[in-house]
Amino acid sequence: MSILERIENPEDIKSFSPDERLQLAEEIRETIISTITETGGHLASSLGVIELTLAILSVFDPMEDKVVWDVGHQSYPWKILTGRLDRFSTIRQKDGLSGFPRRDESPCDVFGTGHSSTSISAALGFALARDLCGTGEKVVAVIGDGAITGGMAFEALNHLGDTDTNMLIILNDNDMSISPNVGAISSYLTRLITDPRYQKMKASVWNALFRLPSRGRVVRKATHALTAGLKKTLVPSDTVFDDFGVRYIGPIPGHNLSVLTETLRRVAVLEGPVLLHVITQKGKGYIPAERDATRYHGVSPPESKSNGSKTFTEVFSKAIANLADIDDKIIAITAAMPDGTGLVEFSEKHPDRFIDVGIAEQHAVTLACGLAFGGMKPVVAIYSTFIQRAMDQVIHDAALQKAPIVLALDRGGVVGADGPTHHGVFDISMLLAVPGMRLAAPRNGTILEKLLKKAVGFEEYPTAIRYPRSEESLLGIPAPQDLPFEKGQILRDGSDVLLIGVGIMAAEAYRAAEILQKQDISAAVYDPIWLKPAPASEIMELAGKCRRVVTVENGSVIGGFGFFVRSILQESDIPVINLGIPDEFQVHATQTELYRMMKIDAEGIAERMSDFLEEK
Repeated sequence: MSILERIENPEDIKSFSPDERLQLAEEIRETIISTITETGGHLASSLGVIELTLAILSVFDPMEDKVVWDVGHQSYPWKILTGRLDRFSTIRQKDGLSGFPRRDESPCDVFGTGHSSTSISAALGFALARDLCGTGEKVVAVIGDGAITGGMAFEALNHLGDTDTNMLIILNDNDMSISPNVGAISSYLTRLITDPRYQKMKASVWNALFRLPSRGRVVRKATHALTAGLKKTLVPSDTVFDDFGVRYIGPIPGHNLSVLTETLRRVAVLEGPVLLHVITQKGKGYIPAERDATRYHGVSPPESKSNGSKTFTEVFSKAIANLADIDDKIIAITAAMPDGTGLVEFSEKHPDRFIDVGIAEQHAVTLACGLAFGGMKPVVAIYSTFIQRAMDQVIHDAALQKAPIVLALDRGGVVGADGPTHHGVFDISMLLAVPGMRLAAPRNGTILEKLLKKAVGFEEYPTAIRYPRSEESLLGIPAPQDLPFEKGQILRDGSDVLLIGVGIMAAEAYRAAEILQKQDISAAVYDPIWLKPAPASEIMELAGKCRRVVTVENGSVIGGFGFFVRSILQESDIPVINLGIPDEFQVHATQTELYRMMKIDAEGIAERMSDFLEEK
């Protein structure tokens, strides 16, 4: 029996010998690599924290103490060691384990995460609740060097230093978030790591410990000598964290299990807020991931390979780079996601007009507004789920001031295995409510290119273009030559029912119409293209001919485009039903599975239409 299989309770880890824990680390590494290369998931980040996770579980009690993982894509070792080994093969699959911490999955997941920079705030909440309730549990926040650049993390640090409560922050520093980190904070951490005094300490002590055997009196004495002075820092005491009132300790090597464990034992009993700086390597132990941590941050399962069509992200990538070739006013902005949003080519061709602000979506939007008023044409590429973090800036700084910025919202709609924290289902509902906002949803790459070209030419008001995480769904129907406001495109004539498909749902509606035709039901299909300002007159005219209307969107049905259609037809006697994302958080599953579950794929739409027409 392997050591991993011997674990019945996380507390068992404390009883293992140093050699057994080292073997356990390798077994966890092998389990993660073999599983994730088959199922897909966040590989490099989880491989980088195996020793850190073991050290945490060797010192803290996950059933009593509160350990909060920031973002959570590095939580696979935690899941494996806290009672979920037998289900690990189901990770990110329908009805399987989530790829992120979830409170409803395990009592050891004390706080659900998925978006960045929340851990210190949540942990401080646990710590203050503990103080008020008089309980004695330890509270730990594990945050990466990318996540700590987020403004929310610094808001929490500011508050934490003022409370003087007992709480430990573990800064997992691997010089990466998804793409390489940028900005002053990243540079600051690099200076701490490369400080000559730290390097001297590392040469004389850390390296010696790496060479020592992992057991015996010699190691205990060496480790004691090393950690006896941990109440002092190894680098200058005037760190930015000390300025916040948080005691800084480190940096220490993040893959030396003996050093990590003994250090955690000692800092766990220190009074007040403490930050322990740990240096790790993303992708540790898997050579391909060590060499290219960005590529192996998230891997896809073998069966999800491309069928040959371009993804919307690929189309956007080429289009924005080509537009910038002929217009030197275009500038591209990303919030730490140049790879995911397709801006790598732009950054290589136009480095002087590419800005990565780090994990700071709010700043990205307001920065874009300033650039626009300064004469530039900024395009902010952000995942739909992350624009939620900047809605105040979209409303107050962009729309209210009529700033001509472009928001390229990737991953609109359900995204699949990343689950509810990453589904981009609220953007339509949120943006439709903003006065002056322009919003479009292309059904294919050709329309996306045309919309982008048109949007960068606007001289006032912000424009959002939302598109999915998927490949193009080609219908063979040419796109309109121009894309004027309040004009959509009729994709198919019909007389019994009007199917209005938003974005890629136009393709599903078209295929549903083909299914309905075999049932002697004539369905017209309409792609509105612009959701705001919407083609209200065209919709009313088509609805009058068909006398029944169905809207389909891969966004929330609450406040979505279907609600708008219903509102403009409310004075008529034309029945309308709205299909889309139900008023509940959607699980993790493939996009195909999710569409089928919600009955917004072609077959599901046709099935619901048959019932609708019979009722009416």
